[in-house]
Amino acid sequence: MATFVEKIEQSNDNPRDPRNREVVFAADSPFNGNLATPINSSPLAKAFINSLPAYRPGLTPLRRGLEVGIVHGYWLVGPFFKFNPFRFTDYGSLVALISTISLILISTLAISLYAGSNPPPPAATITTPNPPIALANAEGWNKYATGFLIGGVGGAIVAFAIVANIDVFGNFRNLFGL
Repeated sequence: MATFVEKIEQSNDNPRDPRNREVVFAADSPFNGNLATPINSSPLAKAFINSLPAYRPGLTPLRRGLEVGIVHGYWLVGPFFKFNPFRFTDYGSLVALISTISLILISTLAISLYAGSNPPPPAATITTPNPPIALANAEGWNKYATGFLIGGVGGAIVAFAIVANIDVFGNFRNLFGL
């Protein structure tokens, strides 16, 4: 009968033994720091990341910026509404809208400054093998910034309309007995 150590040594040559499988593989070059892990190289992670507007194929830079801006404008109103100094006044939702639009403007300015810095083309990785080539130059980034501004302000206005009229939604809920 083989001892425990002998059993381990016998399994060293067995390719089906999970201890002999590589978990992390170097992608193109082991020196670039881009490793294929079970998380970032899984089909689920690739499908999720590649369906985001930043990497979805077939979108113009304006449309990418518009989608990202709508989401950011919409979700930024909530924290500004909940945590601003005027939250218990009638102007709390208006202050949240103004704060959100201000942050969207600052973010748009940052994107435009990045566009003016001669950005490098997007690099292909394990998760995103086909990055959008439209964001390889300043013109693409400026169109992205324009879409981000329009979408961000629009998303903030929609969220403001919901937050400012939350009592109306409560009345509908009471009307239908929910």
